[in-house]
Amino acid sequence: MGIKVPGKRMGKRFEHSKVFGHAHAKKSGFADLLVTPLVDMFVIIVLFLIANFSATGEVLMMSKDISLPEAKNVQDIQSAPVVTVSKTEVLLSGALIGRVEDFTREEYLNIPLLEEKLRDERKKFEDLHSAANDSGAFKGDVNIQADKGVEFRIIKRVMFSCASAGYGNINFATLNVGGGPADAPKKEESASR
Repeated sequence: MGIKVPGKRMGKRFEHSKVFGHAHAKKSGFADLLVTPLVDMFVIIVLFLIANFSATGEVLMMSKDISLPEAKNVQDIQSAPVVTVSKTEVLLSGALIGRVEDFTREEYLNIPLLEEKLRDERKKFEDLHSAANDSGAFKGDVNIQADKGVEFRIIKRVMFSCASAGYGNINFATLNVGGGPADAPKKEESASR
């Protein structure tokens, strides 16, 4: 150890300081990129997204103006076109078909626009599967999400239009109040056949 001149000395923290330090060496413009914390952060984000992602997806959009009927014996609802019947309007996958008030005045058994849109949906399904050389046959599933206060003659017209368009497997969205197969846990959206 060499002999040092007595006097004021800065601590190790301040040795390379521009104000207190002795050396005014230029700093390098290159900064090391710490890859390990970056990878850890991405792994945490991916795990968070996987944990919060619903594998079944959201089949029905719950609307505030629709109060679904309750049922005890239910099945999980499958992905299919959704016909929504509120007290004021009829929608197919969010697109307006018509107003319930207009349908109560008409004496027809079907709703022509709904039938046409469902046939278009069926044609899209068949074209998509034929282009992909997929043997998945059209099952004719449709989900009806109807308010429990809607008149039956409107529901009857919707059901007839679905059946006329080739959608014979009609499922009704209900709220599960328990008592299902082996008293399964309560589910928000389910189908009643």
